Amino acid sequence: MHGSGLELALVFLLAAVIAVPVFKRFGLGAVLAYLVAGVVLGPDGLALVRDADRILDAAEIGVVMMLFVIGLELSPSRLRVMRKPVFGAGGLQVLLSALVLGGIALAFEHHWKTALVIGLGLALSSTAVSLQLLAENKELTSEHGRLGFAILLFQDLVAIPLLAAIPLLGGAKNETLTWTMVFHAVGAIAIVILGGRLVLRQLFRIVARTRMPEVFTATALLVVLGIAWFMQLAGLSAGLGAFLAGVLLSDSEFRHELESQIDPFKGLLLGLFFIAVGMDIDLDAVAKAPEVVTAGVAILLAVKFSLLFGIGRWPGRLQPRGALMLAGTLWLGGEFAFVVFSEASRVKLMDVELRNQLTAIVGVSMALTPLLLLGLHRLLAEVKHAPAAAPRTFDEIPDEQPQVLIAGMGRFGQIVARLLTAQRISFVALEHSPETVDTLRRFGNIRLYYGDPTRPDLLRSAGAQHVKVFVIAMDDPDTNIKATRLIRRMYPEARVLARARNRQHAWRLMDLSAEAYRETLGSSLEMAQQVLVELGLPPETAAEHTRRFRQHDEKLLRAQYLVYDDDGAVIQTARDAVSDLEQLFEADATGEDAPPTR
Repeated sequence: MHGSGLELALVFLLAAVIAVPVFKRFGLGAVLAYLVAGVVLGPDGLALVRDADRILDAAEIGVVMMLFVIGLELSPSRLRVMRKPVFGAGGLQVLLSALVLGGIALAFEHHWKTALVIGLGLALSSTAVSLQLLAENKELTSEHGRLGFAILLFQDLVAIPLLAAIPLLGGAKNETLTWTMVFHAVGAIAIVILGGRLVLRQLFRIVARTRMPEVFTATALLVVLGIAWFMQLAGLSAGLGAFLAGVLLSDSEFRHELESQIDPFKGLLLGLFFIAVGMDIDLDAVAKAPEVVTAGVAILLAVKFSLLFGIGRWPGRLQPRGALMLAGTLWLGGEFAFVVFSEASRVKLMDVELRNQLTAIVGVSMALTPLLLLGLHRLLAEVKHAPAAAPRTFDEIPDEQPQVLIAGMGRFGQIVARLLTAQRISFVALEHSPETVDTLRRFGNIRLYYGDPTRPDLLRSAGAQHVKVFVIAMDDPDTNIKATRLIRRMYPEARVLARARNRQHAWRLMDLSAEAYRETLGSSLEMAQQVLVELGLPPETAAEHTRRFRQHDEKLLRAQYLVYDDDGAVIQTARDAVSDLEQLFEADATGEDAPPTR
């Protein structure tokens, strides 16, 4: 296609809109839909797009944003705990895969340097495809999902020195790894970590005070892309920089707001990335030597599947089912192999034909994995097995899902939160005022985050799908109603307890099947009870009168709710209630039976 960028964007969007629903309809994943759409659009398909490499370079921003969001889910404490599986299981996987696959390459009479590059390049799995498949199947937080992420993280770390070592293996002496390059890399990481801790949270506090969502979104994108660019400038992975930025902000009050802001961009750009990978699959190389590519794909998948299953069982200590899922998710090749083999070809470690065959093997393995994983899921679903609790893969910090979500942490929501904290009941709180968030987080490590509770993406990001009770405690009645309506639509089975400004507000909340709690009723009744005591009434009698009044008023609220759209009927119901209440207390004073209330 030689048209404008607008035409190109329309083609990509049209391909996604058509391919994803069709593949989902047949029970196939979105990743496979994007890859197939890329093959169809690419140079070896309809040739609507000829320059696939440029599209792939631009679409890698999606991977960068995905790693940033993953970093937001990993606090520094959890990352420290993960060092064993990252360097233990991850290091073992790369080492064994490189040895076996490199040994097979040696058996085909390749030079040992070429065999080493082939083994290491094929040992790496696709971070983007694997994590997307885990997310689609809701397995990111499972035992095999955690171990899989640890292995992928190590692969991302080892990919950088591998790329730097290829010119050395190829004899390009002027392009070898130097101490200056190492110093730049370590310095860049230190600047990101130290600078991020000092600057990022303050930056987002300042931006949040503007109360302009578009500025917050722009700042989030600037931070992610800026840090990624800086790390790339220092010779490191852009994705590693974004991941570090996410980790630095994982303990901040802006975590869920950032995730909800980045998520739409991440999804779209990841889709574009998978389309670009599909375009980069060299069908000509497959057509020229189909037996070589077929055998290569079979060997790659068989070797990595076997090794990953063994690593999942030990040292991962997964159940057989979890080890199978780990192997079926990570047995594919990775997009970084395209870069490794291109660099090896440039320094004459392999010829162009071998490079094309290897990239075709990797591309086909990436395209087949979603389909093969779907088959593995269905096969395991048919296997009857007794439920067993899988032992922990490592001493991880458990993700305690909140039972309560408090929307609004003003004077009303704070009291609810304090009581829950005293009872050690897990909750998550959302507050739209950055000043309030900043103040309250100084008093302790509570799960309080900045964000607007009327946004569905933010609720999902905060884990609302696990919440049993929603407490709507915001001061503004309209915002209060909007949040209640949204929660009722998204989570119809949950209990919603909502703060009401007055009777009219309470009736609107009752329309939404929420339990309304009038904000001043309890304290007003307490004061009225004390007034009765000060006037000489025994405390027990005053307490009983207050209880009877509250019970009567709750009945009146429900009676008026039935006619609240008729002002005349509401007024008449209130007048009748006054008469009934007077008769009630007169009966108390004389000891007679109370008359029935209307």
